[in-house]
Amino acid sequence: MKILVTGYSGQLGHDVVREGLKCGFNIHGIGRDEVDITNEEDVYRFVRKVKPDAIIHCAAYTAVDKAEDEKEICQNVNVKGTKYLASSAKEVNAKFIYISTDYVFDGEGETPFVETDTADPICYYGLTKYEGEKIVEQMLEDWFIVRISWVFGINGNNFVKTMLKLAETKTQLNVVGDQVGSPTYTFDLARLLIDMVQSDKYGIYHASNEGFCNWAEFAMEIFKQTNKDVKVNFITTEDYPTRAMRPKNSRMSKQKLIDNGFKPLPKWQDALEHYITELT
Repeated sequence: MKILVTGYSGQLGHDVVREGLKCGFNIHGIGRDEVDITNEEDVYRFVRKVKPDAIIHCAAYTAVDKAEDEKEICQNVNVKGTKYLASSAKEVNAKFIYISTDYVFDGEGETPFVETDTADPICYYGLTKYEGEKIVEQMLEDWFIVRISWVFGINGNNFVKTMLKLAETKTQLNVVGDQVGSPTYTFDLARLLIDMVQSDKYGIYHASNEGFCNWAEFAMEIFKQTNKDVKVNFITTEDYPTRAMRPKNSRMSKQKLIDNGFKPLPKWQDALEHYITELT
């Protein structure tokens, strides 16, 4: 199977390529330097040349706060880029996996969102990712939409690396304690995506590591596992204002994965332990 992976320079794309190569697939990982996904002709030309059996679209504009001020850039990457890739996938009859986000939901309530719940994004980034979802659903037949949350991986910046960096100079930190969700380790997610792309069990899925926590609890576990003596003070979302609104409830049900025979990702605490080992 020949697989094209966008966003190779990012956390998830990097691990998907790594996992795909390990499984013996013909993998083409591309970053911004190879193909500008916001350029329609570039996308068509490249996809026609490679003729992949599947495209795993990990590339995205993910600067959530900057997106409120850089709407055109965010729109070009997350919406137009997805449209061009989906259209070219259709032309070469390739399966398509679109990576989406918990930010398509409004974050209200405390129960986990299921795949069929109504999307109602509360920030511009979330809106563009939802628009990307709709494009994939409308344009293609052989598609997967995989919503993920709180990503951390070896290649790039993330919450874990930020906390460890701050621990070098801080003895206590204020961390938001009223936003609840699930961390997603890209190593674990990449394995799932490679399994998924070999199947024909199309549709929308939620995929993150098992279990829920808030950001403050996540930080506490990071310091516990790395033996850092840092006190974590729980604060509210209102105590830490940001340019973009964040969902307070990012819990997502992963039951559909199990129902369709996919192996759920490990518990987030175990994923973190693996990741810290990988980092060191």
